[in-house]
This record gives sequence, structure tokens and C-alpha cells, in this order.
Amino acid sequence: MLTYRPDVQQEDLEHWPFEGEASNYKILEGDPKASGRMDMSDSKSRLGIWTCTQGAFECTELGDELQTVLSGRLRLGRGDGSIHEFGPGDAFFTRKGERVRWHILEDVVKVFYTHFP
Repeated sequence: MLTYRPDVQQEDLEHWPFEGEASNYKILEGDPKASGRMDMSDSKSRLGIWTCTQGAFECTELGDELQTVLSGRLRLGRGDGSIHEFGPGDAFFTRKGERVRWHILEDVVKVFYTHFP
């Protein structure tokens, strides 16, 4: 059984860079740094934990993803112009191919489950 601790230690995670030729991220503000841990991953799905420091960026979602914020605050802007703010305990869903603008207001820790249809 997988268990998540809200007190995730940085040494449990690896750096997940925003830059690189395979990246679909565009930094919009600040210098956000992301880290994560993949607890399960195969060709159809993945499950893990992700952290990010303050800043803003855009990306195109690679799969359908259910996410739950454990700590911190973020604002999510969607292609339809809607903007939603999320904090500890909030869950939200993004769709494969959706272009999303992330604004990390307070350093975030979230868990995620991604399905690749």
C-alpha cells in the first residue's frame, strides 16, 4: 500500500527541471523549481508527489490528471479564461491536451494520478 506524508522531505524527491528539449513548460514569472517522486509508472498511468516553489509557468497537460494539494497555494488558469485557486485539501482535474497556466502562490506539495488515454 502507498502512503503519502504531508511532511515530505526534500531528500525523498528528485529535481524535475522545467527546461530541456523534451519540456513543454514555459516560465512566465520568477524562477520556479519543481521536484517529485514517481511511486508508480507504466505506459497507461503514473502516480506520485510533486513540489514546486513560487513562480508562474504554462504547460500542456500530457494526460488526464487528478491532483490533490497537500500544502501551499496555487492559482490555475485554464484555456476557457477561468481561474481557480487551490490550497490544502483541494482536489482538481486537468485534461490531456489542456493548456494550463500555473501560478504558485506559496510553495506547493501535491499528489497526482495521471491516466494516459
